[in-house]
Amino acid sequence: MTKMADGASNSRLRVILAASIGSALEWYDFFLYGTAAALVFGELFFPKSDPVVGTLLSFLTFGVGFVVRPFGGLLFGILGDRYGRKPVLVATLLMIGIGTTAIGFLPTYAQIGVWAPVLLVAMRVIQGLGAAPSMAAR
Repeated sequence: MTKMADGASNSRLRVILAASIGSALEWYDFFLYGTAAALVFGELFFPKSDPVVGTLLSFLTFGVGFVVRPFGGLLFGILGDRYGRKPVLVATLLMIGIGTTAIGFLPTYAQIGVWAPVLLVAMRVIQGLGAAPSMAAR
């Protein structure tokens, strides 16, 4: 009986540890994007706007990721039921990682014009779609 209890407690400990690490990484990403949106994204992606409007537009891109989360939860919840939770969790974590990395490599407005903010919003949509189900699966 104690072997079963030890196995269950180890399993719970791993789940708690994984959830804690995942939450810490998400909040770290949240903090970094929020700081970048406040300090530099307005100048890099919305330079034709007034500085205050540019900052507000960069915060709007921040909010896009949160608006699409429920849709990601719905979509990937259905896919998780159909294909299994583990492959869907891996796919959503890849979406978050690819979206975050792509934001770091995006060209600015000075380089490609209006496509820069469009790509920024697209990457935030990808992050937001992937974020909801990966958080729910933990």
